[in-house]
Amino acid sequence: MHPSERLKGLDVFVCVADAGSFTAAAERLHLTASAVGKSIARLEERLGRTLFHRTTRRMSLTEAGIAFHRTCTEVLTNLEEAEVALRAEDDEPSGRVRIDLPAAFGRLQALPIILGFAQAYPRTRPQVSFSDRFIDPVEDGVDIIVRIGGPDAWSSLVEHRLLGHEQHVFCASPAYLEAHGVPAMRGDLLAHRCIAYGRADGSVSPWRFAAAMPGEVELQMMPAPLVVGDGEGQVTAALVGGGIVQLPTWLVRSHLEDGALVEVLPHLASQGLPLTLAWMKSRRQLPTVSLLLETLAQELAPRIR
Repeated sequence: MHPSERLKGLDVFVCVADAGSFTAAAERLHLTASAVGKSIARLEERLGRTLFHRTTRRMSLTEAGIAFHRTCTEVLTNLEEAEVALRAEDDEPSGRVRIDLPAAFGRLQALPIILGFAQAYPRTRPQVSFSDRFIDPVEDGVDIIVRIGGPDAWSSLVEHRLLGHEQHVFCASPAYLEAHGVPAMRGDLLAHRCIAYGRADGSVSPWRFAAAMPGEVELQMMPAPLVVGDGEGQVTAALVGGGIVQLPTWLVRSHLEDGALVEVLPHLASQGLPLTLAWMKSRRQLPTVSLLLETLAQELAPRIR
């Protein structure tokens, strides 16, 4: 089969899957419902797979259809971006770019940069998602990902760039410190209310302390009467006098600057997790992806420190 033959019907299939019916897809494609149905039938015959479950009331993708839809969407998007790239070689960046960000860091630090980028280049169409799970740019079809932490090794189809490391500090509200005293040594924390970070599975993260060797970190579980599973939630708990919290500077910097929180034990502040920018190699040559990568790298690196 000639390669061009394999593209026949893909746009119709994706449109039907997205629209949910032959009739709705026909309206979008300016075709008859009969023509759309015949196109899907020819595609299923060629593939030897049923792509849709059909009933009198609704239609939905089969497992094979779900997998094929994911691939077809990526293929059609790549074709669209390739055309956009050719048209825009001597013009401003344009077209869609998908970015996945860690939830708290993404909202507070990365999203403002992306919004500024979109305003500067109005022909671009950023599509931003937030998640704290591991994302593979290739498998998940994402152009750019920002991650705090991440794998030690990336796929050969992925390029990445280390932007720096978090800096973890200890802080509390002035009211809490006035009522309970300011700790001077690590051991003093045992007599204080500590606000720890916990996960949905019930596990609690240890606190990180600067070790005697520069760059080294010691971990210690702290007795914590309050465990919060969200960094911004920990900030809220500290602001209302709930206790001492350990958080990255990017999350508490504004509160330290306005005096709502006060840093304690600065000599025990430690290096945290790495901030990584990763992208699909095959997408780097697209003007929008390339320029947004450089923008994020330049503007995120100072924010992590």
